[in-house]
Amino acid sequence: MAVFNLFKLSMLLSLLSNSNGSKLPEIPGHHVGELPLPCSSIECPGYDTIHSGNGYEIRRYNSSVWMSTAAIEDISIVEGTRTGFLQLFDYIQGNNNYSEKIEMTAPVLTEVSPSDGPFCATSFVVSFYVPKENQPDPPPAEGLHVQKWDQQYVAVRQFGGFVSDLTVGEEAAALQESLFGTVWSAAIEKSHAGETATIYSVAQYNSPFEFDNRVNEIWFLFSMEDEFAV
Repeated sequence: MAVFNLFKLSMLLSLLSNSNGSKLPEIPGHHVGELPLPCSSIECPGYDTIHSGNGYEIRRYNSSVWMSTAAIEDISIVEGTRTGFLQLFDYIQGNNNYSEKIEMTAPVLTEVSPSDGPFCATSFVVSFYVPKENQPDPPPAEGLHVQKWDQQYVAVRQFGGFVSDLTVGEEAAALQESLFGTVWSAAIEKSHAGETATIYSVAQYNSPFEFDNRVNEIWFLFSMEDEFAV
């Protein structure tokens, strides 16, 4: 129990950090088709890797349940994620309608809806993967809502270090560039049609006390239709 509580506090502290990230080749211990290394000690959503490209993976996640905050307006992903995670931390500590404590999971996922200008607030939604044992009846809580995923495709780019405001945009642009001209890019573009800027998510897996083998990810969620089948 002490280790569990330490991890939860560690995850909270990690969201306050703003150190620079690094790129996938500098992250040892991850292999295509395997869950990120932190998932060996904490529950993560399972997936199938259906393609591995130059600097990216395409994953297929099966149905899952996430608990999410309302949209948070901020100019900083670090601060926006911190605000959202404080709500989710209270939730897993038992501040919910069932007064039920819930095991910590990974990743903590921050959906980023980019603003139209450099001085405009960005919209962030922070989500917590609900453990399998709680997914049939996740405790409700004021200010939070349940997101239920059906089968979901995700284009993923990994990077190391601590998440910062400076690096996430660069990593998202690098993922977009690596996907350019592929069938996946066409599917992503169709799924995000109508957006002024592509919405993406940042997944964080580690506690701040883990300085080696840190794993973060940029996610582009999208749908696969018959016309994009490979």
